[in-house]
Amino acid sequence: MKALIQRVKRASVEVDDREVGAISAGLLALVGVEKGDDEPAADRLLHKLLHYRVFPDEAGKMNRNLQQAEGGLLLVSQFTLAADTRKGLRPSFSSAAPPAEGDRLFHYLLGRAEAAWPNVASGEFAADMQVSLINDGPVTFLLES
Repeated sequence: MKALIQRVKRASVEVDDREVGAISAGLLALVGVEKGDDEPAADRLLHKLLHYRVFPDEAGKMNRNLQQAEGGLLLVSQFTLAADTRKGLRPSFSSAAPPAEGDRLFHYLLGRAEAAWPNVASGEFAADMQVSLINDGPVTFLLES
């Protein structure tokens, strides 16, 4: 699994002109599921999401994690993160998990996140979503499990 994380001042997701998820300061995680991903991979990714140190401490150094910063976590399924872009000028999605498996693992990750942290929101799997954010920093990392 992959997650492109962005430290945000706020972020939200809309589907059909209705807000389905929003957070104030925290992390926006665009999540891609690939073939061969499983629950242990999702658990490892969640551990990184909750513990990756990208928030500033008193000295301004990135030494605090999401939990220490008491931030929100917005999970958004992002099929295109599984694209192979090494060849040509059109992405290949042959490494992406089939939709049913991607849906299952994304919702597994979401459920585990909601059980582990009180401030979790999400988009809708496979929906046409509009994501708004104010990137804080900007701070953006690609996490893989």
